[in-house]
Amino acid sequence: MNFPWFNALSAGAEVVSLVAYLGAGIVLGMLYFRGLWWSVRRFSDGGKLAATIALMIGRFVVLGGLMTLASLQGALPLLVLALGVLAARAAILRRVREVTP
Repeated sequence: MNFPWFNALSAGAEVVSLVAYLGAGIVLGMLYFRGLWWSVRRFSDGGKLAATIALMIGRFVVLGGLMTLASLQGALPLLVLALGVLAARAAILRRVREVTP
């Protein structure tokens, strides 16, 4: 099931839309993997377990929900959003490697 608005865009508007999906994927990935890093530190420091598990569930729900919304627009928006998430993952991993010994 696709919503027809993405397929009905002109070529220029489609490119702008895909750039927006890429940007949204980068932001989503940064939030997701920073939240993951924060959860790992909370688990290792003995933080509140219920709050950490709630954060994990929230991360999965937000990521899954936004990727589901992107998939309703078609395969290309979903793939571009996923590419943004993977780019953000690479950036966060690079930072984590610099911080941890």
